[in-house]
Parts: sequence; structure tokens; C-alpha cells
Amino acid sequence: MTAQPSATTQPGRIAAFFDLDKTVIARSSTFAFSRPFFAQGLLNRRAVLKSTYAHFMFLVSGADHDQMERMRAHLTSMCGGWDVEQVKTIVAETLHDVVDPLIFAEAADLIADHKIRGHDVVVVSASGEELVAPIAEALGATYTAASRMIVRDGKYTGDLEFYCYGPGKVEAINELAEREGYDLEKCFAYSDSVTDVPMLSAVGHPTAVNPDRALRREATERGWPVLTFSNPVSLRARLPTPSSTTVAATAAVSVGAMIAGAVTYSLLRRRR
Repeated sequence: MTAQPSATTQPGRIAAFFDLDKTVIARSSTFAFSRPFFAQGLLNRRAVLKSTYAHFMFLVSGADHDQMERMRAHLTSMCGGWDVEQVKTIVAETLHDVVDPLIFAEAADLIADHKIRGHDVVVVSASGEELVAPIAEALGATYTAASRMIVRDGKYTGDLEFYCYGPGKVEAINELAEREGYDLEKCFAYSDSVTDVPMLSAVGHPTAVNPDRALRREATERGWPVLTFSNPVSLRARLPTPSSTTVAATAAVSVGAMIAGAVTYSLLRRRR
């Protein structure tokens, strides 16, 4: 889990917990970086084809527990031996070209809405923290909770230190709540997958976003709100003066999202 130092740890604070893939961005974050990883020699053609098929199934049918376990095994074995600093460099150099066009405008507005209301924003994802943390930073999130792989001599071993999936997400949320003084009954959570029912159940205000079939049934039975995000756009294209540097782009995304959130604040409140 990565986090910036908290200014306050007063009890009763509120956070909004966001799943990443298909909730904030329109595809798998891991798949999104497959092209630059291939270009830098980390992936071969067979691995790219296999990832493309897995991503297609993910988009069409969502992911149940067995599919997520197979994906976990595939990704960890594939990453074994990769140089950690090379991965971080590729992500840093390609982040905005790869991710900016995939971010749902509705998600950016919703994140801005929470920030306007003084809520912390936490991105919680089963993807690796080397991918998730830079995306969360660009979105202006306060904290990140993601999967962590074991590193030895600067390279991934192919084994997981922490899997931020299912109960793991709840573990990460509870740890943050205890440390930051969040009142989970007042907190919010957003996800697209039935595998995140534990995360959604951990807060007082759960919402299904672009839910798979099983989560839609669960949301209907439990009376949870359902949102549809369908407008992935380039956030930089929405801003008058985009920057090529990571720091400036991060600030620009945050400002643009705040402006958009102010415009849609009342609409989002009614929708929820």
C-alpha cells in the first residue's frame, strides 16, 4: 500500500474507495501496458496474444473467482525475473499516452465530487502497485492499495507478497480506516465486479459501476445504486494547457477533474 502522509487522523473521516479496471478506466490496467512492455522486450508475442484473449473475456463476461486466480497465476509467472526499475521507468514514460484516453469522464467527475466534499479518494486494485500508484496519483487520489510482488536483487521473483483481491481489499481498507480514522459506515465504495462484493459490503455507501451480471443481481437484491460509465476520454484533451511532464500532467488532471466535478455535483448526488 502506498500513501502520502496524512495531515489529520481524526475519527469520523470519510473516504471513497474506487476499484480501477472497468470502474475508473475502460480496460484492464495490466493489459493497457502490454504494448510498451512488448516494445521493451518484457513480453513476447505469445504472451501478448494470451493477454489480449484474457482481456477480451474480461470485458465481455467480467471475472469470477476462478478466472481471477488463473489471471493471478499467469501474471505472476510472466513477471518473474523482470527488472523492477525497468518496469517503473516504462510506466512513468508511457503513463499518460497509455492511460489518459481510457479514463471514464464520469469517474473523473465522481472523484472530483468526493474531493470537493472533503473526502479522501483511495484506488483499490488487484493490479500491481507499480501500475496502480502512478494512475492513482494522476487522478489525484489520496492513497493507493494494490497487489505487491516479492522483489529480490531488484527483480520480481514471481511470487506475491500481498494480493489486493477479494478479502485482501477489505484487509487494505480496514488497515487504512484504522490508521486514518475513517468511519466506514459513512464511506463510499465503487466497483464493477462481483468479486468486490466484500469491498462494497465493508462501507455504508456501496455502488455498482458497470456491473457484471452477477454483481448487478447482487446490487438489485441489496438495493445498491447502479451507475453506468460509458465515456472514456483523454483528460488532457479536456484541458486548455496540457503538460508533457508527469508532475504538471498530474496537477492538470486534478484541476480539470475538480472543474468537471463542480459542474456535475448536483447531478451525481441525484444519481446516487
